[in-house]
Amino acid sequence: MGVKKKKTKEDFTKEAYMGIRRMFFLNEIIPGQKISYGDLAQRLNMSTTPVIQALKRLEFQGLVRHEPNRGYYTENISLKEITEIYEFRELIEVSLLPKTISSITKRGMNTLKKALDNHLDAVRDIYLKERLLKDMKFHLVLAKLSGSQIQINTLKSLFDLLYLKYRGNILFITPMETVDAEHIQLYEDIDAGNLEKAQAVLGRHISNVKKHAILSIEQMNREKNIKTI
Repeated sequence: MGVKKKKTKEDFTKEAYMGIRRMFFLNEIIPGQKISYGDLAQRLNMSTTPVIQALKRLEFQGLVRHEPNRGYYTENISLKEITEIYEFRELIEVSLLPKTISSITKRGMNTLKKALDNHLDAVRDIYLKERLLKDMKFHLVLAKLSGSQIQINTLKSLFDLLYLKYRGNILFITPMETVDAEHIQLYEDIDAGNLEKAQAVLGRHISNVKKHAILSIEQMNREKNIKTI
């Protein structure tokens, strides 16, 4: 029987980082909240050192900010930021389609079809958590088929900002039938090798989701009577 490997500092930091990410996704940490790393350490059942290191990593990603002598805070919702994220997403994803369509194999199409089916089959509850994850997976699978690693890594960071910082029921209010139809059409256009149509569908899809997200945040801000950042 092998000896169990002792965890390193990096292992604990990664564990803390993933635990805090999970709290973001489950809305246990919300925008504009002061973060107590002592409380996080207690909830994660570890010391404060890896938690602080994890928060520094999240600060680099733009999910939290550190104020000297005050501690860590989650960043507030920003219309400007969310608009830029969706615009950057559209730029990256649409630009990768030529590489994807020109090099995609039967195996690649099967992988994309599986991601599409998983999204269509996702549980559609009020919080949309599973649906959000499957939507992200579909878009990332499509991007990965291009083989452009730098753009893929950038896209992953954009999804982190969208799905960890902003609640799913704020972002994902585009009618489900519309999203489903656009994903299906996109798959069919890629399968047919129709680059022009695929780019048009994908650009329209991301632009449509952005529009609904902005409308939702504007409505939320009006209801809370807070000034838009």
